[in-house]
Amino acid sequence: MARFTIPRDVYYGKNALDELKNIKGKKAIVVVGGGSMKRAGFLDKVVNNLQEAGLETLLFENVEPDPSITTVMAGAKAMREFEPDWIVAIGGGSPIDAAKAMWIFYEYPETKFEDAAVPFNLPTLRTKARFIAIPSTSGTATEVTAFSVITDYEKGIKYPLADFNLTPDIAIIDPLIAETMPPKLTAHTGMDALTHAVEAYVSTANCVFSNPLAMKAIDIINDNLEKSYNGDMNAREQMHYAQCLAGMAFSNALLGIVHSMAHKTGAVFKNGHIVHGAANAMYLPYVIQYNAKDPVAAKRYANIAHLLRLEYATTEEAVEKLCEKIQSLSTSINIPLRIADYENGMVPEDEFLEKLPEIAKNALLDACTFSNPRKPNQEEMEKLLKCCYYGTKVDF
Repeated sequence: MARFTIPRDVYYGKNALDELKNIKGKKAIVVVGGGSMKRAGFLDKVVNNLQEAGLETLLFENVEPDPSITTVMAGAKAMREFEPDWIVAIGGGSPIDAAKAMWIFYEYPETKFEDAAVPFNLPTLRTKARFIAIPSTSGTATEVTAFSVITDYEKGIKYPLADFNLTPDIAIIDPLIAETMPPKLTAHTGMDALTHAVEAYVSTANCVFSNPLAMKAIDIINDNLEKSYNGDMNAREQMHYAQCLAGMAFSNALLGIVHSMAHKTGAVFKNGHIVHGAANAMYLPYVIQYNAKDPVAAKRYANIAHLLRLEYATTEEAVEKLCEKIQSLSTSINIPLRIADYENGMVPEDEFLEKLPEIAKNALLDACTFSNPRKPNQEEMEKLLKCCYYGTKVDF
């Protein structure tokens, strides 16, 4: 027996935020990030709609990018004091992920973070509150997934929390909010969404329900990402829906080592973070080359190449053309093709090589590794990361 889980309700379309006027409850805490939602007026709209529904509201603001354990615990404390029966998170992946983790420690304050990080091991949620997620970016799809990514800055590691309990009760997909994204964020989140869909389709946990969602997401992203990046708001709306479809797919089919590597390289370098979506964009073609040594995975990559109307004569050529297509798309939206070129050399070669063994070790332990088509060892993971750094072809 298998399981397929998505939110009970998904409200979508322009002005879908107005659905908040129909929420039944007493109190809602609104978790939000740095200020873009406030400046654009969407935070006020959320609060006003909740108050029109008769809910007392409390704001928990300024969740940082790549939210920390410290922020999560502070938010959980605020929830325990306010006692909301609805948690409403609006913004990019960071405030929604943070709010999901806060939810755990609101309902189960004695839980240790290390225990919460064990995949699919959470106690039953919804004993105190239900969850509404409102994404402002078109990439993470955390509004429909069973995942949350939290960063331990002392260790320099991102931990993906995974449990079907974390799937929101309601997702509100309002494309007007996504219109606020600047081009760079549009690029990064779009490639994150593409990676979600591709990895879900080739995952060892793919299924009859996840496959069509993943493929439709790939199709929409291929047609709309570059146009969305260049300011086409009709394309931006389609990207907002596509990332949601990709999220439904990977929340159930899981991911692969592109994400394992992105999680473990994101916060480890001293000069700054490798933004998650950019990391995915850089790593995806090299991981495809690695996974394509598995014939089942290679066939599925060829299916994607066929969907994208690429011309090829053999499965091997299909894989090659797919990698070229992805790198061409990255180039068109100004994402580099290798770590060495990221942010004008932000990651020095000597630091990368020094930290490589530990990064590889942690990537192998990442929850996303276990559903990857091939299971790398330490040596292979180090070699694969080197290919991503130097931009060399994967031939092992």
